[in-house]
Amino acid sequence: MDVYELPRDADETLKEKMADLFMQQISMHGEGDSYNLVRNGIEEVLDEDSSSRILIAEEEGAILGMALLNIGISLRDGGKYVWLNELYVDNEYRNKGIGRKLLLHIIYWAENEHIKTIELETGVSNSVTKHLYNSLGFYDVVSKRYGFRF
Repeated sequence: MDVYELPRDADETLKEKMADLFMQQISMHGEGDSYNLVRNGIEEVLDEDSSSRILIAEEEGAILGMALLNIGISLRDGGKYVWLNELYVDNEYRNKGIGRKLLLHIIYWAENEHIKTIELETGVSNSVTKHLYNSLGFYDVVSKRYGFRF
């Protein structure tokens, strides 16, 4: 299995595979069929001015999982941080270490890029995911996330 960054010049087939995988995730949460929004988001990530990245776990042409990273600046930590916006493994390939491999790739990449912190969010009752994060050194941060949508 290879883990790599979705290239900025990715072809349409690869973009469609990424969108299809992400649609699998959001359809699990009842968010409807927002395929065009997902495709627009992928295009935004691939824009040359974007500080976001998509990582892909692939084996023999099959996309097994993906992660969406947003890079920002933290005044508190005095430098760049990564917000792990999405981490998703295809239903068929779960419990095979793919999420762990994606996370390890992110950790090593972030360390080499002199990123100060990696932050993420998961549901309070998602014990499987919380166990994965904790096993790799992530720790619980008490906070309340707010949102505003246009």
